[in-house]
Amino acid sequence: MSIWRLMGVALLIVGLGLMYFGWQASESLTEQTREMVTGSFSDQTTWQLIGGAAAAVVGLLLTLFGGKNR
Repeated sequence: MSIWRLMGVALLIVGLGLMYFGWQASESLTEQTREMVTGSFSDQTTWQLIGGAAAAVVGLLLTLFGGKNR
């Protein structure tokens, strides 16, 4: 397995973890109240969701197309 595919698997795992923790944070009572009052989640929750999704997509692409084993 090439180094790029290994990095892709690692990024995919980290990205899915960030999305999970961001989703868990968005379901908390304080985040739900904040969203009801302001119309948006906290910056930390938003960045966890966005960063996790971006890392997961890049990780998936690297895993699928990460190069050949030499």
